[in-house]
Amino acid sequence: MHAAAPRSVSDIPPAGASLPVRDLRQGMVRGARGRCPACGDGAMFASFLKVSPACASCGEDLSAQRADDGPAYLTVLIVSHLVGPLLLVVYMAWQPAPMVMVTGFCAAATLLSLLMLPRIKGGMVGFQWAKRMHGFGDGDPGAPDYDARTFNTRDFDARSPAARPVDAQAATPSPRP
Repeated sequence: MHAAAPRSVSDIPPAGASLPVRDLRQGMVRGARGRCPACGDGAMFASFLKVSPACASCGEDLSAQRADDGPAYLTVLIVSHLVGPLLLVVYMAWQPAPMVMVTGFCAAATLLSLLMLPRIKGGMVGFQWAKRMHGFGDGDPGAPDYDARTFNTRDFDARSPAARPVDAQAATPSPRP
């Protein structure tokens, strides 16, 4: 069983101190099985696709995950690559009626998607945990935080006048001919 996330300021390692490497494969496999990527015992999901805020077994904070639309895109990509060629093979071999094919392949694609989506989301959360992304860094100030909201601040917003130098000549409107 792995140690839980730091609980106080004294538990956070000093800046520049190296943190132990997390096993990427183990984190992703545990996540794909619907288990906590840290300990492998607690359930990751509170419901079908809702990630629990914390592991009930080890207390690992799972609220930092940012899977967003990634699992859905990967699921559609994989399911379409499995079902598409199969559709051609079935048609060439047996030439079933169009409604039989539509019904069968829609049901197969839906079933495959529902089976794969939680596993892909769990694997993605396990990947984020292993790479210490989005707040899974255990309080290490040197850990990368790939949170897109960081770039929406005034300092990074390219549309903000405060973020770019103002050219006085470009700011004055040119007269129309």
